Amino acid sequence: MEISSYFPNYFSIEDILASQERVPCKYEVTVYGLGSLDPSNASPNLEAGSRMELPCWLARELCSSRRHIVSAQLPTSYKEKYREILRADANVVDLHKLGPHFYEFGRHLLPLSGPEGADLHGLLIDTLRHRFRKVMDASQNAMVEDVGGLTSKLDEMEKGLFKAGQKSFYDHQQWLRRQTHILRTSAMVEQHNKRKFTEIS
Repeated sequence: MEISSYFPNYFSIEDILASQERVPCKYEVTVYGLGSLDPSNASPNLEAGSRMELPCWLARELCSSRRHIVSAQLPTSYKEKYREILRADANVVDLHKLGPHFYEFGRHLLPLSGPEGADLHGLLIDTLRHRFRKVMDASQNAMVEDVGGLTSKLDEMEKGLFKAGQKSFYDHQQWLRRQTHILRTSAMVEQHNKRKFTEIS
């Protein structure tokens, strides 16, 4: 995963998966002919006041300033109760269980969060800031057999940071042992030299 291409990126699988996450919504107007979208609805229409979970990308379109068809609520993982837990100690929280794309999905939710937007924005930054040192320390000091246990509680972006930290550590070790950037003769030149040597002999 390219960390630099995280949100928004049309070609990013992580961005696509994050925008597919469900958002609780309430219809503000009656939508005719789409009652079948709600299995519990006997009416052929979706009446105003109906509640349904919609993919984030669709909720953003229906909740825009141009067409206010639905009003969105924050999913449970981003509500005040969980925000307090993350503020208390973000390092002990299993972010993968809250959502594999916690930060990415959170950024998609910002336009839908209304008055809670500033609080949510601060939470995403503070959570990453508090967890970043632990993630990078683990990437520099983890044994190979411990990696699975260490990364199981990480969000997908944190896993990308963990892998980047491991690669950086490995490259640094190779450089210290003088095993990087060693100039070697290319296979084509070696073959040419061998042919030349056999012709001479």
